[in-house]
Amino acid sequence: MTSEVALLGIRHHGPGSARAVAAALAQWQPDAVLIEGPSEADAVVHLAAGKDLVPPVALLAHAVDDPSRAAFWPYAEFSPEWVAIRHAVDHDLPVRFIDLPAAYGFAPAAGEQAAEEQADEQAEKPEETAADLPADPLALLAEAAGHDDPERWWEDVVEHRAPGADALAPFAAVAEAMAALRAEGLGESRRDDLREAHMRQQIRAARRAGHRRIAVVCGAFHVPALAAMPTVAHDRALLAGLPKKVRTDITWIPWTHRRLSQAAGYGAGVQSPGWYHHLFSTEGDPVPRWLTRAAELLRAEDHPVSSAHVIEAVRLAETLAVLRGRPLAGLTETLDAVRAVLCEGSDVALELVRDRLVVGDALGEVPDAAPAVPLQRDLARLQRSLRLKPEAAPRDLDLDLRKDTDAARSRLLHRLRLLGVEWGVPARSSVHSTGTFRESWRLCWQPEFAVRIAEAAQWGTTVEEAAVGKAVGTARAAVELAELTGLVETCLLAGLSGALPVVMRVLADCAALDTDVAHLAGALPALVRALRYGDVRGTDHGALAGAAAGLAERVCVGLPPACVGLDAESAAAMRARIDEVHGAIALLGPDPAADAAGTEGLADRWAAALRSLARREPAGGPATGAPGLLRGRAVRLLLDDGRLDSEEAGRRLRLVLSVANAPADAAGWVEGFLTGGGALLLHDPRLLALLDEWLSGVGGEVFTDVLPLLRRTFAGLEAGVRTTIGGRVAAGPLDAAPAPPEAVGALDPDRADAAVPVLALLLGVRPRIPRQATGRDT
Repeated sequence: MTSEVALLGIRHHGPGSARAVAAALAQWQPDAVLIEGPSEADAVVHLAAGKDLVPPVALLAHAVDDPSRAAFWPYAEFSPEWVAIRHAVDHDLPVRFIDLPAAYGFAPAAGEQAAEEQADEQAEKPEETAADLPADPLALLAEAAGHDDPERWWEDVVEHRAPGADALAPFAAVAEAMAALRAEGLGESRRDDLREAHMRQQIRAARRAGHRRIAVVCGAFHVPALAAMPTVAHDRALLAGLPKKVRTDITWIPWTHRRLSQAAGYGAGVQSPGWYHHLFSTEGDPVPRWLTRAAELLRAEDHPVSSAHVIEAVRLAETLAVLRGRPLAGLTETLDAVRAVLCEGSDVALELVRDRLVVGDALGEVPDAAPAVPLQRDLARLQRSLRLKPEAAPRDLDLDLRKDTDAARSRLLHRLRLLGVEWGVPARSSVHSTGTFRESWRLCWQPEFAVRIAEAAQWGTTVEEAAVGKAVGTARAAVELAELTGLVETCLLAGLSGALPVVMRVLADCAALDTDVAHLAGALPALVRALRYGDVRGTDHGALAGAAAGLAERVCVGLPPACVGLDAESAAAMRARIDEVHGAIALLGPDPAADAAGTEGLADRWAAALRSLARREPAGGPATGAPGLLRGRAVRLLLDDGRLDSEEAGRRLRLVLSVANAPADAAGWVEGFLTGGGALLLHDPRLLALLDEWLSGVGGEVFTDVLPLLRRTFAGLEAGVRTTIGGRVAAGPLDAAPAPPEAVGALDPDRADAAVPVLALLLGVRPRIPRQATGRDT
């Protein structure tokens, strides 16, 4: 008995194609279903029989020895392939994937071979260029039908049409159209020839297995090649040139509608997966229900949308469809109605609807029985125990590290970041706490994290073990001191006590050999920050404190000579490091041993280094001294710490602004001095007067050179400070004492007495009894 084959050519992720496939399978009643997809998926397709595999999901195949070589095959509820899978498992039919195994695509030479074959084909057919033929077959069909928009044309003829009496008729029409296109040689490639040869071989295998009614669900482009079956020898000859297979694993992973969209970079994606899901899952007219959902979304975001708006939007969408000659209102008409009626012309509100409803953040689910590396299973266990459910929509998470559960969540997120899984990204705290016991995160799960987890499995079978292994491996490969101190900080945040000794040993060796003060200064802040975590994380910081103190000592000794002769770019980078080191040394606090011995502490030695830097004037030219930017910054830091009084700061400013110094050097000194706040110019009018006098005396040509520096300096000041400085300069003279404020009227005793109880409560003191009650003050 001859086998019959029904070739159901579809468009991937098309709801109309999905409904047509469902109707065709119900009419055809096949005894086997073959689906375009990697052959390795046969091993996991049975998982679709349960209720725990919820689309959108994707097949993930990756090379066992190199998980970074991976490929995805996503499926949504409205994907025709998913409909075929569900039909097969629901009717207990054999289902097979018939495309080339993914293992061939992971072969090292596969990509190079494909590129060479494509170049050879173009050399043989130079007249067939991308400019002559469009890459999308639908574009040619739409053009032949008189439409300039392939998406709209396809929606009208397929997605918005219900299956007719003969469910197979649409597939025959599509096959005929594709055969005409392929007769012109459109889009054919060596890889497609190989894939189609393999599909034909699988169809032959199904026939040999005794199946008599075989349904093949594949891309419409492949139907003509599968309908005209060449000889077996022909296909075997084609497949003989395939590279050697690579050992490959395959599994199901959760996917998202956002990743299914073309905007996310998925080549076979669709622009509106959320809209397509609505079309597929809604019985009857989908437009009123979708507009109702849009109204609910907008109301939840405080937009004034009523039921009358929805009614008018439905009318407008239907009217636009009639005017444009469409069978039903499509997404274009519906969004036009949303913008005009529900959003009242606002593109901001419309973008919200596009993001949430047209694309959407639906996240699929996979069963625990799906194949996974041990690291993935440990992560799933931790997610359940810590009640951290992966979600595609971004959300904020505030943690209090004094609580055990929150501390464990923090460690997990830091460990995953170390492994390259950026599920959580540190964010600005909504609590605005300056303590170290709070953390804020921005969580957003991405499907590709499954690949990174598979890659990280080389470091260990649990999250902690893998993070420790990755930290140790990173430390041994590090070449920069700052990288190591940052890794120390990460190890403390992630609670990786197993990695810390190795990392600290490598850090000590690297620090001993590194003589670059810039490297030492860049490495110190992360090490000092790590010392702050002890109170809430319970870690021993003895070795850290010693390493931080040693780095700080070397920075104090080497900083002044290291700043000599720096160019503008290097000086700017060094200024940032000086600020960071200054803050780090302040965090280290006083040195008890030095205080007990009556000797200078680390803060005193740092102040001495800043004084030495401030005195390194360029007497014999710029190369003989420190840049003005760094000298001015050193004076400002000493002034802020109270180690230099305003009289001395004014004297140094006067010397720098004298005619003996180069204007460019003076402008750099002012920039360094004022960085971080210019309020001191308001508190000490003499400094402002000195600066104004110097600026007024700068010559025209030199003024042009120093203007960018001054603009950058004053642009960094607070807006209120800039405004006040401008007002004082305009009022002048600047060296006069500020006028006392004008009287604003006599004090009202009754209004003042009314505030006394509240102020007393805030200050925690006993309130004074108003004189009106007692006749005297008490």
